[in-house]
Amino acid sequence: QVQLVESGGGLVQAGGSLRLSCLASGRTFSRYSMAWFRQAPGKEREFVAGVNWNGGSTYYVDSVKGRFTISRDNAKNTVYLQMNSLKPEDTAVYYCAATTKPSAPTSTLQYDSWGQGTQVTVSS
Repeated sequence: QVQLVESGGGLVQAGGSLRLSCLASGRTFSRYSMAWFRQAPGKEREFVAGVNWNGGSTYYVDSVKGRFTISRDNAKNTVYLQMNSLKPEDTAVYYCAATTKPSAPTSTLQYDSWGQGTQVTVSS
């Protein structure tokens, strides 16, 4: 497994931006597809964005397309989530996750490792 630590969350006004980072340690980072999930109070954890091992393929839930961008830097063992035009409904705890699957599946069950989460709050 790989150990994951998220950072970059915080409080931002609607329309603002944040960049989340997820630093991985342990086994070879480039072996993993990576994803960001989020969980709002009282709701299930949902897939937000994913990226394959070399960054060549990315995947997004419809609600964030055009606003969020996922990327990775394998030399730094880090995956990023750039979030622009934030909305109050984006408020949630955001989790980084890693999988050995060749793409980034949307099911939480497909992921082997999880970070502790970082809170994102968007005020209206």
